Amino acid sequence: MTNSTTLKYVSLSILLVQTTSVVLTMRYSRTVQETGPRYLSSTAVVISELMKISACLCVIFYQHGYSIPGMLSELRAEIVMRPRETIKLLVPSGLYTIQNNLLFIALSHLDAATYQVTYQLKILTTAMFSVLMLNKRLTPIKWIALVILVGGIALVEWPSDTQNTSKEDKAAKDSTFSSQIIGLTSVVCACFSSGFAGVYFEKLLKGSDQTLWVRNVQLALFSVALGFIPVVFYDHKAVLQDGFLQGYNTITWIVVTLQAFGGLVVASVIKYADNILKGFATSLSIILSTFISFYFLGDFKPSSVFFLGASLVIVATFMYGSERKRPGPDGLIPVYRKV
Repeated sequence: MTNSTTLKYVSLSILLVQTTSVVLTMRYSRTVQETGPRYLSSTAVVISELMKISACLCVIFYQHGYSIPGMLSELRAEIVMRPRETIKLLVPSGLYTIQNNLLFIALSHLDAATYQVTYQLKILTTAMFSVLMLNKRLTPIKWIALVILVGGIALVEWPSDTQNTSKEDKAAKDSTFSSQIIGLTSVVCACFSSGFAGVYFEKLLKGSDQTLWVRNVQLALFSVALGFIPVVFYDHKAVLQDGFLQGYNTITWIVVTLQAFGGLVVASVIKYADNILKGFATSLSIILSTFISFYFLGDFKPSSVFFLGASLVIVATFMYGSERKRPGPDGLIPVYRKV
């Protein structure tokens, strides 16, 4: 086995583990029975961004040969001395902060399998904003893939009595339906936020000579500041009563760590993974999430309509990413994302 093949398989494994584990652990942490107060998702977002800043600073520190003066000099030159460039990151930082909070809300109301499939809507929103903001052109195959994607997600979200595993009365069913609507709305809003922020971030990177690590420090700094807004205005009473780290346990710290470092790890290996491999990782993640949600978490009972919709989403993912790129702007290139 060549080094290139080995790196591809390692990349596939890392993409699969990160994509699946962060969703399943977050879902479990938001639904498991607690004896005391549950952790606040707003504080988890803030702590995750603080961890991300620390990780990026470590990378910059390494790039400067473990020189603190060299690291500080770059940060001062790229962040402090270029305020206009720095302030541009306020928009994507705000959107990413909203997105991260919405994902906690979504996984509090949706099972991991439904969430995984529905979140692939970000492919459509990213493509849409790339066409509008970057004047990208999509090939006919990609447009067909997007149509199939929307159809598949619509089938996954199609109401089905078979998803209700117990004989509840109408009031309980209405409550479950309302919860699903909240989760679905949160995912859709997160997809639009992710799509716009990702394309906006790509546009900034194309016109800047700053490294991705410095950009992520800037993003995380704004995200920490903006992340405190829901803490102060929404969860302040809970924080004053039970503390900032209320409800934190081992699984909570795993969720926060995956949120902080998972994206950084993926960014380090993504260059070894082509579009087909990424599509394969996404498909395996959907299948694995469905299996674990049904057999271990016990919060999901798939129907034939769900399987049909999920299959269409998987096919659309492969179609969208497997087409060979041509010279010029024919295909939509992958966007830079916050990691």
